[in-house]
Parts: sequence; structure tokens; C-alpha cells
Amino acid sequence: MGRSRGGFSTKIHAATIDESCAVALHLTAGQAHDGRQFESLYESLTPDNVLESAALDKGYDADRIRERLSYDGIQAVIPPISTRCKKLHYDKELYRQRNRIERFFNKLKHFRRVATRYDKLQKTFFATVHLVAAFLIAKNS
Repeated sequence: MGRSRGGFSTKIHAATIDESCAVALHLTAGQAHDGRQFESLYESLTPDNVLESAALDKGYDADRIRERLSYDGIQAVIPPISTRCKKLHYDKELYRQRNRIERFFNKLKHFRRVATRYDKLQKTFFATVHLVAAFLIAKNS
């Protein structure tokens, strides 16, 4: 559990196929920056996942992330942060598909135990997140 401006909090990082199927999950402290979690999340994807594009939010806007995705032949769909000197182009139509991940988080937070984070230990909270994610996959298949 990490300390952020709002108090103790935890961030859930997820890679999803759609709103009901997460393929990779990670937890970090609330004050951790999103972009630093990209490598561990990306490495946890199985090699048979063939991605054509990756729609990420502004927290993941970094040259190293864009280079890594282009090296693997994946189109980076990341809007540039407002402080970037050179504004980069991104496919706005593809970025609209990112609402699927937001819908996944919405479904996760329908479970009160995940939304309020009653668990004190990271491993028990992460187990709860995995159980809920597995439930969502089973429910929608």
C-alpha cells in the first residue's frame, strides 16, 4: 500500500483484450508513476499475444515506450502529454477503443472489496483482484 495525496492507495495496472478479459495485472503503490510499470506489464504478456496496436493513456507517454512498441511492430496509440515540446500524432479513432479498459476497471470496482480495498496486505488484495478478473472472464464466456 502506498501513500498518495488522498492517503493510502494502490494502483491496479492491467492489459486487457476487451472489457471482460484481462491478460496481465500488476499492483503498485498509489504514488508510483504509470509509465514505469510498462516494462513489467508488457513482459508479462504471453508471446502468442499478437498485438497490432496498443492504446495507452497519457501516463504512458514516453519515447522509450513508443520505441519499444515500434520495435515489436505494434502501433503506439498514446496521446502526447501537454508538456511535450513536439506534439506527436496518434490515431484518435483507435484511441476511442481504450474505453474497453475503462469498462474493465468499472466492472472490477463493482465489487466492493476491490473498490474500497479492505485488505491490508498487498498479496491478499491482489488475489482478490485476480479472483474478480477470473469471475468476469467466466461470466462473459
